[in-house]
Amino acid sequence: MIRVSRMADYGVVAMTHIAREPDARHTATSIAARTGVPRPSASKLLKQLAKAGILTSHRGAKGGYSLSRAPEQVSVAALVAAVDGPISLADCLDGPSGICELESFCSVRGPWQKISDAIRVALEEVTLADMAQAAGASGWPTPAQTDDREHAS
Repeated sequence: MIRVSRMADYGVVAMTHIAREPDARHTATSIAARTGVPRPSASKLLKQLAKAGILTSHRGAKGGYSLSRAPEQVSVAALVAAVDGPISLADCLDGPSGICELESFCSVRGPWQKISDAIRVALEEVTLADMAQAAGASGWPTPAQTDDREHAS
């Protein structure tokens, strides 16, 4: 089965939430509370995404993280790569030469590369804005709705 890692999935969930409030500052605690991503994972992800230039870190009492660029300019591929590294189906497609003992006579490397490229391109075509819009359409509560629910209890 081909899948992104749990951390990359958490990263997309967290970033989708952030994209729904692109001008706000977000903390690991607020991300965890609003998305269900465990707080330690949210903290690690926010740091990784800032290091990758997708988020900007703000220090101080009103600190947190914010988007470095518009949600329309951030692809799902960029998020996955920031967390998991380069998108590739097989080690031989992205790693150094000699990583696979079959490399010298492998007849499927070319087709695997074509499939890997197609997946990468598909992920590049979906933006954070697309994810945020889809999340809103699916009934995922907006941050304001989440706040309303918390105050109502």
